[in-house]
Amino acid sequence: MILDPEEWMDLRRFRALRDAGVSISAIARETGHHWRTVKKYLAEEKAAPPVAPSRRGTQPRVIEEFTEVIDALLRKDIELKGTVIHERLVAEYGFTGHYQRVKIYLAQARPRVRAELGITPDALKDLHRRFEVTPGAQAQVDWGDEGDVLAHVGIDKVYSFHMVLSYSRDPFCCYTTSMDLGVFWDCHRRGFAHFGGVPATIVYDRTKTVVRRHVAPGKAVPLHPEAIAFAGHYDFDIDVLAAYRPTGKGRVERQVDIVRDHVLAGRGFDSIEELDAAFSSWVPIRRRQIHRTHGEVIGVRAGRDEAALRPLPETPYLVADRHLRRVGKDCLVSFAASLYSTPARRIRPGQTVEVRVTPEVIAIHHLTSTEQGATLLAVHPRAERRGSWVIDERHWDGLPDGRGRATTSGVSEPLPGPEPEPEPNPLQALLTRSAAASVAVRHRSLTVYDTAAGLSRPRTNNPNGNGTGNGTGNGAAGASR
Repeated sequence: MILDPEEWMDLRRFRALRDAGVSISAIARETGHHWRTVKKYLAEEKAAPPVAPSRRGTQPRVIEEFTEVIDALLRKDIELKGTVIHERLVAEYGFTGHYQRVKIYLAQARPRVRAELGITPDALKDLHRRFEVTPGAQAQVDWGDEGDVLAHVGIDKVYSFHMVLSYSRDPFCCYTTSMDLGVFWDCHRRGFAHFGGVPATIVYDRTKTVVRRHVAPGKAVPLHPEAIAFAGHYDFDIDVLAAYRPTGKGRVERQVDIVRDHVLAGRGFDSIEELDAAFSSWVPIRRRQIHRTHGEVIGVRAGRDEAALRPLPETPYLVADRHLRRVGKDCLVSFAASLYSTPARRIRPGQTVEVRVTPEVIAIHHLTSTEQGATLLAVHPRAERRGSWVIDERHWDGLPDGRGRATTSGVSEPLPGPEPEPEPNPLQALLTRSAAASVAVRHRSLTVYDTAAGLSRPRTNNPNGNGTGNGTGNGAAGASR
């Protein structure tokens, strides 16, 4: 038995009693340990608690038979992620171990393979340069995903737009249900109005509303045309970070978490307007605080920051995001999971049209101008929820609406015409037909009918030759009838 450090120290206290002549069995009864354990540890002269021998290498590791495969993968790509290696081992080699086994092995295998390949690790890879800016020189922008905070009122997703002045850390935030181009730049206009001016430079990550496409490291980043136009109108420079360098805009990255904790946490909201109002109520509290980095009151430093901002232009720049869509046979165009109508008399099924989107309005245009030079087909207010139908009934004028359809039970109705002649009485028809027909009727004596009916007996000849008798009488009676 190996004692833990506390039990060992407790048992070592009885060495004085053993030296005084107390028996091992008495000490064992007092401590609750076996007498052999007491004898062993009281006889030792070591001043350190016992340590169990290492079990490393005594049990086969699940990863052992896959180490050569992992080393081969690392030699092809030394930066290959552990999750990718684990996924390939499971799918291609039947590995049944946990990802942590791969992660532990990679911790010692990656430096070894890097040394074999002669690759010198970049000592500056995980480090970054701290910087400070002058007042009005820079702002940083980022999105936050606030999830389903308004799901109970039918809004599935809510996003937060953040802009922070780098010199003072003065924040701005507003909430939206979309992150498309029009909404993105509209949030900028709201941020400029909040600060009362425009910073000289705004820092972005490689979002698709700023960057037209991704390029290799070290190459110039092509900007979105609308981003160039918007920045030119408001007179600021666009600074796009290198890929996977979030520390370049750490001020706004931190601000996303701060706003989420102080504005949203533990509260319930029923609309976007309530979310915006909650942030506006919190801003004075934030501005009264002393920032831990620059050591000044945020509001005092924000006064110098905002005084150095560039003035706003007289007219705002309205951004319209443009998309190509096909018109369906039902004259509807789909955008952002909602349907918008187009005039049936001016389009054809399958025709490609341009959808120009702003935060409030969707305009549908022809790709080419008409003889009159117009391209506009329809203008609709933007749908408030995904899956909505925004229909102008006038667009369907002239299309069948089903009002001329009729049904029947299947019984044929007489066609209009002259009234049919009434059928004659059957008895009258029979009499008429009998009168018209010349049928010969045989004449019989009435006695024949009486005899047939059993009313008289047939006449028999008298042997005397006279014709008298009952038969005669009855016959006369029958004749008289």
